[in-house]
Formats: sequence, C-alpha cells, structure tokens
Amino acid sequence: MTYQFVEGTVDDIVAVLAVVPEFGNSITATTIAERLAGKRSLILVAKYDSTPIGFKVGYALNHDEFYSWLGGVAPQHREMKVASQLRQLQESWAMRHGFKAIRVKSMNQFPNMLHMLITSGYHICGYENNGATTNSKIAFIKNIAQT
Repeated sequence: MTYQFVEGTVDDIVAVLAVVPEFGNSITATTIAERLAGKRSLILVAKYDSTPIGFKVGYALNHDEFYSWLGGVAPQHREMKVASQLRQLQESWAMRHGFKAIRVKSMNQFPNMLHMLITSGYHICGYENNGATTNSKIAFIKNIAQT
C-alpha cells in the first residue's frame, strides 16, 4: 500500500471532499468547475491504493502569482504529511511554470494549516474580517522566484 501523487480531476476532489469533515457539503463539482473556468489551474491528488485521499487545487491569479485555493486530506491520512507533500509539489509546479509567488488564505479554525504555512516560509500579508475571528481569513504569500 503506497501513496501516489498525480494530477487529478474535479471528480477526484469531490471524492475527497466527501470524507473531509471540515468542508461539509459547501463545495460542489459545479463550484469547483466555475472557479477554475478559463484559468490556468492545477489539481493535485494524493491516492492511497488508487483511492483519492487528498487534494490541492489552485489557479493563476495573474502571470506572476498562483493562488492555492483549496486542499484537504482524509483524517486517517493526515499523520502521513500528505498535505505537506501536496504543498511541495504545488510549489515545484508553480516554479517550473514561471510563477514568482504563491498566495493562500486560511482561518484560525485550522491551526494545523496555519502552522504548516508559517513553517513552510509563507508570510502573513493580509486579513479579511468576516465578523468573527473563527470565520475571518488570514492571507499568506510565499516568494518562489528562482534567483
């Protein structure tokens, strides 16, 4: 039994969303397709024995910046650092495709994600107040330009 990391599909994302409790039913295939429509995008999927168990999806904001929009990992696979591996693969892909920075948002209610971003070189660059600190978003950016 091994993990594989591959480029995936909207259906792969939907399969993972079904087992990630943090999302509930708020994101559908239509939501994903509409967000990615007409954009240069990347869907990365982690599979365990050919079953999708994690994903990371993002898209170009402009020529220089890539937005890491959404990601999730099935709870029983989180100790295996699947999210970190997906993040690293996304960063490598973005660098190879000429992006100079990656932007991402997270929330206080996801402390593990906040910790991973900060320890991976992402810097806080903004705050979106949505009325309560648990629902407000913290914006991050990481410079990935090759020097």
